[in-house]
Amino acid sequence: MSESVADAAVRETLEETGVQVEVTGLLGVYSDPRHVIHFTSNDEVRREFSVVVTARPVGGEPALSSESGEVRWVAPGDLAAYTMGSAMRRRVDDYLRGDRAPVIA
Repeated sequence: MSESVADAAVRETLEETGVQVEVTGLLGVYSDPRHVIHFTSNDEVRREFSVVVTARPVGGEPALSSESGEVRWVAPGDLAAYTMGSAMRRRVDDYLRGDRAPVIA
């Protein structure tokens, strides 16, 4: 499939959450050279990175998919109570810090 980063974000969000979004900006580009993924099926080794965009909801309703175990809105003040990996926690914390230049990490 040939699509832009923004189009992929809109499509993936809808597929995984049932929520239609409009991309509003770039939070950052995140990588960790120590995070190596080894696919044993074909012996491929990758160092992945993620491009994280910001978006606002424009339609749809939160719904489960084959790629999500739970989908719901959470107030920013309640996020500290949720367990998440350190990489995801960093992205959430970067977003909650507010308006700033995109992160390149």
